[in-house]
Amino acid sequence: MVDKYLRVLKEIGIDEVFMETKKSTGDNIDKTKLLEELNKEIQECKKCDLYKNRKQAVLGEGNPNAKLMFVGEAPGADEDRLGRPFVGRAGQLLTRLIEATGHKREEFYIANVNKCRPPGNRTPTPWEQEACFPFLEKQIEIIDPKVLCLLGAAAARAFLKRPVSITKERGEVLNWEGRKLILTLHPAYILRNPSAEELLFEDIKKAVDIALSD
Repeated sequence: MVDKYLRVLKEIGIDEVFMETKKSTGDNIDKTKLLEELNKEIQECKKCDLYKNRKQAVLGEGNPNAKLMFVGEAPGADEDRLGRPFVGRAGQLLTRLIEATGHKREEFYIANVNKCRPPGNRTPTPWEQEACFPFLEKQIEIIDPKVLCLLGAAAARAFLKRPVSITKERGEVLNWEGRKLILTLHPAYILRNPSAEELLFEDIKKAVDIALSD
């Protein structure tokens, strides 16, 4: 939006513009509209074969001005049915851990790399991730979070373009496109390994603290 106005100004000979960076209600409305348009795109997407078995694509949900964005790998059965991210058992755990930091899920934005459910909830292939990643990049550009908390090895692989050993690399803070990446375990892993819940909470707390710091 701002870039569009700057391009227009440059075309008419104005090279420098001083602007306040305060977000307004209008910004919220514009971001909501942009996300709605993006959602229409993903509902019609046939870039990979995952569209063949989906009930619906799942864009994401939350605060369009969030400083922190949680990113998982792909929707599961509940998400595919309801059209919302992280609403099954793993999502309920994620919500509980976010609330344990003293914040609400609605303060942040939650999405997945892939917008369609893989058959049998299998891990998306690198090709399927590559086909869908531009949609996630558009989301990130619109929401403009300070921190991206990547839930699980598959999500981390999509950003880092390499295999990730999440149990060894979790908790790391990396730089990506001018933003902070924090790698952590997927909540579904905690359902199978309850003793690791404290590790996931530590990483979520770190992500929240960094995102909301000045």
